Amino acid sequence: MTVGLQTESARAVHLPDMVTVLTEIGIAHRMHDGVVRSLEVVRLATHMREKGISDQFCHGLIVSCQAPPGSPLFGAEPMARMARAAVAGGAASVRVRGVADVEAVKRAVGVPVIGLTKRGSTGVYITPYLSDAVALEAAGADVIAVDATLRPRPDSAPIDELLRRLKQVVHAPILADVDSVEAGMRAVDAGADLVATTLAGYTAGGSPEGPDFAVLEALVARVSVPVIAEGRYRTAAQVRRALSLGAHAVVVGGAITDPIAITRRFVKATREFA
Repeated sequence: MTVGLQTESARAVHLPDMVTVLTEIGIAHRMHDGVVRSLEVVRLATHMREKGISDQFCHGLIVSCQAPPGSPLFGAEPMARMARAAVAGGAASVRVRGVADVEAVKRAVGVPVIGLTKRGSTGVYITPYLSDAVALEAAGADVIAVDATLRPRPDSAPIDELLRRLKQVVHAPILADVDSVEAGMRAVDAGADLVATTLAGYTAGGSPEGPDFAVLEALVARVSVPVIAEGRYRTAAQVRRALSLGAHAVVVGGAITDPIAITRRFVKATREFA
């Protein structure tokens, strides 16, 4: 028998086998008409879904498929093709910016899509608003990335409040993009399902060359959720080191998907002969 799992804000999820098992171990309580309304079932079902998604890219490569306005590759269709190429090369997941791009990429690939929005290019601009996250989930994002640094937010609300509200209205796992160990720990305490070192090294005004392995290693040791390594990963050796330090997965972006930057590096090598 199919059993409906319902909450006030959630659409029904049909989980016949899981609900049967949970009922047997006393977590779920069957109500009239076969409807289970146990809050514990909702929480456990969400946890199992989140774990299943992150397991799909465990110890894998996540390719960030993003192009800024003005790039020849800007737009949903070019990014969908980029994502298909990344998956053909073995990417376990892709990270995608914008509702239109998420929709196009979801149609193009079968791996988890990490969705985000960008509003501007300074301060807190990665999925800064609750409405952004809701729109991304509606577009099909499997995971939603948000800026979870401790910097002032556009709506003046603390990140803890945003994360708690997100967990109430969004069903997709929340990936907290952080710049420090403190920010990562606070994000997890507020309900983040995963943490990424995406912004480590970027919020202090500097322009570091390589990945921040120190923040990665400390987060792995101090938080209870998967930690994703991201930020200036350009070589296979860096990816291997991140995984050896305990990273759940590694995100690589421009080193794979920015042909302009890649070309410039090679052109620079020719300058001394020009």
